[in-house]
Amino acid sequence: MRIIAATCLALSLFAAPAVAGDYTSGSLTIENPWTRAMPPGAKVGGGFMVITNSGDAADTLVALKTPRADRGEIHEMTMAEGVMKMRELEAGLEVPAGGSVELKPGSYHVMFMGVTDGFKEGETIEGTLVFQNAGEVPIAFTVGPVGGKMAPMKHD
Repeated sequence: MRIIAATCLALSLFAAPAVAGDYTSGSLTIENPWTRAMPPGAKVGGGFMVITNSGDAADTLVALKTPRADRGEIHEMTMAEGVMKMRELEAGLEVPAGGSVELKPGSYHVMFMGVTDGFKEGETIEGTLVFQNAGEVPIAFTVGPVGGKMAPMKHD
């Protein structure tokens, strides 16, 4: 019995890092936050993730805070008459009850504005998502390659 308990403990230690990219606060789960490395001199960057709301009431992502940028904003990109347009969602981004919202390149995303020190591949960017109901949720963005697309991370 002791061998089984020790084996389970050892396996749980190896499993913990596999889910380190997911964050939970109340009924909200933030999966795999990531951003791209920035070329020298760049002052803005995008952040991406999946936000799932398992609760009975919608919540709204209203802000991003990070010490690595002057401010954070929530944006949407849309195609209009063959031109990609980006706009700030001043009222925030609703995460429906029992639903998910994917923040991804070319769609919804958070923007790091006035980045003070460009993001480098392999580092982690600390940040806080602010929700209307859930409040502040500390997260960390994994930095992928410049112009790269992070592979989806599923944890079974």
